[in-house]
Amino acid sequence: MDPVSPPRPSRRGWLKGAAAGLIPLSLGGALALPPARRALARALQPSPALAALSLSSQWLNSPPLDAQALQGKVVVVCFWTYSCINSLRVLPYLKAWQARYGGRGLVVVGVHTPEFRFETELANVRQAVKDLDVQFPVVLDGDRRIWSALGNNAWPSFHFIGGDGLIQGHIDGEERYDHSERLIQKLLEQTDGPAFPRELSSVSGIGPQAAADWRELGSGESYIGYAQADAFILPGGVRRDVEQSYYPPRLLPLNRWSLSGGWTVGEEFATADAPGGKIAHCFHARDLHMVLAPSAPNRPVTFRVRIDGAPPGADHGWDVAADGSGTVQRPRMYQLVRQARPVIDRTFEIQFLDPGVRAYVFTFG
Repeated sequence: MDPVSPPRPSRRGWLKGAAAGLIPLSLGGALALPPARRALARALQPSPALAALSLSSQWLNSPPLDAQALQGKVVVVCFWTYSCINSLRVLPYLKAWQARYGGRGLVVVGVHTPEFRFETELANVRQAVKDLDVQFPVVLDGDRRIWSALGNNAWPSFHFIGGDGLIQGHIDGEERYDHSERLIQKLLEQTDGPAFPRELSSVSGIGPQAAADWRELGSGESYIGYAQADAFILPGGVRRDVEQSYYPPRLLPLNRWSLSGGWTVGEEFATADAPGGKIAHCFHARDLHMVLAPSAPNRPVTFRVRIDGAPPGADHGWDVAADGSGTVQRPRMYQLVRQARPVIDRTFEIQFLDPGVRAYVFTFG
């Protein structure tokens, strides 16, 4: 990796410490101008926020959109990445807003800024956009130029731009969807166009896109590559970038994970070097997910999930059968557990029956 590249963004810091909130941005001296002069200045000068979208020429679902193409539109710019559970859970809202207000002048733009290297590949993003039925415009921000230009620091992050081209609000993280939609309605009221329904959208995600069970969420994301791993229990520690046989601990405490079998732990992910490699995690949450990838295209990896030593049954996730079987076919997030009530502490174990899987991170919901 280029040593002068900016550090790769991480969900870790803001998820632990930032409180999501609506943050109207100051317009500074522009507010002091008379309305007529302010309108003329905005007409003659491109919107910096919208101009930032021109920093990438790779777009899906749309030709490239710039300040001129979006002039007079209300725009919701959402930073997301397709393997991030927090990003996936906002997609139903973005789709609903585009469907409801698109004819009235709203444009939703997804800025796909990757966290992992496989998310920089156009083919992977294109496949994910298709699989997730994302139909609004998506711009690929593989070098994080748009991210940096807008001072972004989170997945997901919403920037609300009025018809005047100025950012009128900013929200980091999930939730506060009612606030977001009310702001969209307010910005649309300031543009010419027909009336629209005042009630808020009724949105319900399915599978991994369903809202998290925040009350029962007692486990946080945990990375497996050594660059960010801090919750592992591995007798003898981790040997970086070399094949090593690992053995499970006698006891796995809550919110700790372990490896067993032959693994090579790299900076970003751990790779199973032989059939039978296992990862275990003791967790408390309704949902457990992992970001997984085969080590090469067209080399799927089969796996078997156990919860407290037994097949998951009714607690199986979206990507797992009731008997615990499943397959890693593409690099993405896999939902492996969705607990039925009640949610209790559980010990999860996944065994990979083929070599070559890459394991990146645990996330929960």
